[in-house]
Amino acid sequence: MQRLSVEYATAVISRTTEDLWDFACYTYKVLSRALCALAFVSTICLATVDNVVDLGYAKYRGNVSYPNTVAYLGIPYAEPPLGDLRFRAPVPLNTHRVALESNGEVVDADVYPDFCVQGTTRNGDRGGAGTEDCLKVNVYAPRGAKKGDKLPVLFYIHGGGYMFGTPDSWPYDHWIHQVPEVIVVSIYYRIDAFGFLSHPAFTSSPELGDHNVGYLDQIEALRWVQRNIEAFGGDPTRVTIDGESAGASSVELHLVTPESAGLFSGAIAQSVYRTPLPSPEEQVLLFDFFAGLAGCGEGSVVEQIACLRQAPISAISPAQDAIFDAPYNVFRPVFDGKIISVRPTESILRGRFTRVPLIVGAISNETSYSGPDINTALKTFFPQLSSQDLAEYNAIYSTADFADPDKQLRDATGESQFRCAVEYMGDAFAKEVQNVYTYRYNTPANAAAGHTVVDHAAENWLMFNGSKPGCAFSPL
Repeated sequence: MQRLSVEYATAVISRTTEDLWDFACYTYKVLSRALCALAFVSTICLATVDNVVDLGYAKYRGNVSYPNTVAYLGIPYAEPPLGDLRFRAPVPLNTHRVALESNGEVVDADVYPDFCVQGTTRNGDRGGAGTEDCLKVNVYAPRGAKKGDKLPVLFYIHGGGYMFGTPDSWPYDHWIHQVPEVIVVSIYYRIDAFGFLSHPAFTSSPELGDHNVGYLDQIEALRWVQRNIEAFGGDPTRVTIDGESAGASSVELHLVTPESAGLFSGAIAQSVYRTPLPSPEEQVLLFDFFAGLAGCGEGSVVEQIACLRQAPISAISPAQDAIFDAPYNVFRPVFDGKIISVRPTESILRGRFTRVPLIVGAISNETSYSGPDINTALKTFFPQLSSQDLAEYNAIYSTADFADPDKQLRDATGESQFRCAVEYMGDAFAKEVQNVYTYRYNTPANAAAGHTVVDHAAENWLMFNGSKPGCAFSPL
């Protein structure tokens, strides 16, 4: 008879145990709800109390994803940005409405919600999946955690270049399972045109719309956390914001945005995506191109915006996917002079930032650029670079200093795009704040499969149990 190796036997036992647990949880859930519905209010009904959270205006039943872990999935933090609220700042959650709709019943929050409408990853796929009714959070908590436990809170902002991405790609159940001493909040926020459509008319006539609504979603989610996280056992005075790539770019913006001050007490920035911040005026050409493709190119700006607000997702999605000259001409945060009133690099170098403990780092070989040479790659991201600028760049990143062209391209582009934030943020914060740490991640994603380049988002392979969805370098 063939003998099983210790490793294989352990894997089989572990897998079988997980399957049995999943089946037991499912069976228990079905039976307990059925009995409760039949008014057999006994210990079976009461036993579910450790995965129900009472927010005052509604009660939510989470999913027991591990014996010691509850995932509360898809809890709304703002009003659905539908109809006239498209392209507008988030409206705080109407808790009275939620209370009336729940009618005193416990609301199931045990499956992932529909994610925000996606843009393309630029890898041959099409955007458009998702919903506009997406301003929700997933909260992962130790089972039985309660008000007064005062557990630290991690507030996670996903990446995706501000164009795509969804929190259910980055589940935190296993984090809580391994260390049941923290609460994790993972947020959905509007992306691509739905989150970052901009036009100067939004400044001169605010009734037409708002700039940076996807970023404002993040701020509203932070406010919701301040009001409600205690019910999950969290401490609102110990909230650490964390993000990777575009999520780290958002973290950097929160560190210099006055509206975010006081909503968090620590920050983690993983591979800060140093996206250029255009002005609304610089986005006019993009707006016109997009509006025309969406069937809203005629008439005044007021009429165009009204048309876009009424257009179906099926019209907007291909229009945002067709945006030209990526990655420069894309929808992303803009320097609006109001919410984002300072440029983050300049502000941090001048010491104008929220003073909180910081962890900031980057990946050894990361970049998102492609092209035959560094000039072509850089011009796609910084089209205003002059010939003299490029000549100076080539002198600094001389081909003679690199073993091969790929290494030259990765360093010449990746340092400006992702890696240099480690130095200027680390140096600036270390002068003002205690507990500042920098790191360089140097392990390839899925090294067992033969990957040798430590590329962008490689740490997600470790952080999320082998998960690294999206495109080749995703997520920005």
